[in-house]
Amino acid sequence: MKKLILTAACLAAPAFAGPNDSLLGITLVGNKSGTNLSVPMQIVLLLTLLTLLPAIIMSVTPFLRVVVVLHFLRQALGTQTTPSNQVLVGLALFLSLLIIQPVTDKVYRESWQPLEAGQIGASEAWDRASAPVHDFLLKFAREKDIRLFMELAHAPAPAGPSAVPLSALVPAYVLSELKTAFQIGAVLFLPFLIIDLVVASVTLSVGMVQLPPVMVSAPFKLLLFVLVDGWNLVVGSLVRSFY
Repeated sequence: MKKLILTAACLAAPAFAGPNDSLLGITLVGNKSGTNLSVPMQIVLLLTLLTLLPAIIMSVTPFLRVVVVLHFLRQALGTQTTPSNQVLVGLALFLSLLIIQPVTDKVYRESWQPLEAGQIGASEAWDRASAPVHDFLLKFAREKDIRLFMELAHAPAPAGPSAVPLSALVPAYVLSELKTAFQIGAVLFLPFLIIDLVVASVTLSVGMVQLPPVMVSAPFKLLLFVLVDGWNLVVGSLVRSFY
């Protein structure tokens, strides 16, 4: 978590850090002709970054796909609020940290540590930090979604994948992850939907109308999920889908 926060701070540092400023214990190296931001302005911009950090973690990490799939799984099981939202969000957060760890480690080693040691400037730190993040997002963003946002921004076609700007790549990644999560959720729904249909047909054929079919099918769905070790299968498949 520390490296993730430091990575986000490193990505945003050039936006509000001037040369020779001290921010979070780091001395930024820059041109002597540059101007420095005042300390109150640095605090305001840092608090703004911390405010946007939850949205960044939820949208530009594997958290988006994982939490949507877990929500679909809970709906398919018909367990209402079990597991609770806090449990699903916590599981999705730790799985996201596990998946994104190679990227954050690379950003921390190649960008944050040299910046902290004063070996590179803020601009170079931004370039080093954005490269692995760009590669990760590009791996999962669909070409169709990238083309859509390039057209919406009226930007010229990039010369290659590495030339796609983050301003178009980030929303394209979000759309691609939503589509992938909905596809996985639809597949998860199918076996439980079959159980619901079978139970509803049986209960109606025998004239048992005292209990809703959903209540009758719930134990069978839970039993099937437990017998196939469902949590292991779902979580393992989700993590492997990012490799």
